[in-house]
Parts: sequence; structure tokens; C-alpha cells
Amino acid sequence: MSGILYLQIDDNIMVQQPHICLQDIARLSCNEPEILHRVRVIPVITLDPDKPGRYVMSVMDLVDLIQKKEPELEIVPLGQPDFILTYDTGKCPNPLWRLLKITVVCLISFFGGAFSIMTFNNDVDIGTLFSRIYTQVTGHTSSGFTILEISYSVGLGVGILFFFNHFGKKKITSDPTPMQVQMRLYEDNINTTLREDAGRFHQEK
Repeated sequence: MSGILYLQIDDNIMVQQPHICLQDIARLSCNEPEILHRVRVIPVITLDPDKPGRYVMSVMDLVDLIQKKEPELEIVPLGQPDFILTYDTGKCPNPLWRLLKITVVCLISFFGGAFSIMTFNNDVDIGTLFSRIYTQVTGHTSSGFTILEISYSVGLGVGILFFFNHFGKKKITSDPTPMQVQMRLYEDNINTTLREDAGRFHQEK
């Protein structure tokens, strides 16, 4: 009686060693324990240790490898037909270089956000608006530093914190932050592009 092997592979798999076995990239389930033990250690690919990056692979290639070792085994693949293998050597970059990059990104984000807010305020002339509101409500001329400006400034900062749902290492709620959502969409777009480019490359060949 031949066994049944269920093969589940994530969309993007990160590995930190160049010698990849099937158990390193896939979740396996089989009704025959002996077959499962043999299949888990099947070599899949050997990457260049000095070339970290992303590699597009097909589930059908894995099925062919397994069938060569276990011809009578029934294989049921689950998930995407193609997947991304991300090879990271695990080596930490230079701490000073990493700190420099973080500092530059923080400065660009801070001054870029500040510039955007200032240009928006100038476009809608919010200073004049606050001055007119203050004069109409209180009957006094605004000095430019009233409860309206203070509330607006404080509310802007608090609103940004609540919107991004993140303060330091703490999250306000358990929901993913907008930045995490955008990064996930960005990662999905990269994976889709890599798979489509790989498919076109094989068709051209």
C-alpha cells in the first residue's frame, strides 16, 4: 500500500544555510512514518554560500525529486505552485553602518513628514483660519499662540501615534500597524513579480 504525502510550502521561505533539504522548506505529513523520515532528508538544492538573495522555485520540481526516491508515493501539494526561497547568511552587518542607515532613514522620515505637514498647513492657510475662529469666538485678536494652535499641535502628534499604532517597542492595540500592512503588501508585490519574471524567463528559454 502506497502512502500519501501532504506537502505544504509557504509563499516565502527564509533559510540561513546553503544546503537545503526538503524538511527545511516544507511542512510534511504522511500516513507512513518510515516514508516520512526518508522524504524529509531529500536534498533539494545547494546554494552558493557567498550569494545571498531570492530564488524562485517550483513545487513541481520538489514533486519530481520525491517521486525519484519514492515512485509509488502519492503526493498532494498544498499552497502556491511557485515559492520564493530567501537565502540570508545570517551575518550581522557592521554596527556603525547599520546605525548610520537607521539614523539617515529616521532623519529623512522626520523632516519629510514635517515638510509635508507645513506645506499642507500653508496650502489651506490654517494660521489665518485659527486666527479668524479665535477672534470670532473670543472677540480678541489672536497672538498666533492660542489654545487652538496648542490643541492642534498636540492632537496632530497624538493622532499620528494612534494611526501608526506604535510607540517605541509598544503597540497600542494588537492590530497590525499601517506600516506592517504596507510592508506586507510590498513583500507580496515583490514575490509576485519574482514569480512572474521567473515564469517568463522559462517560457523564453
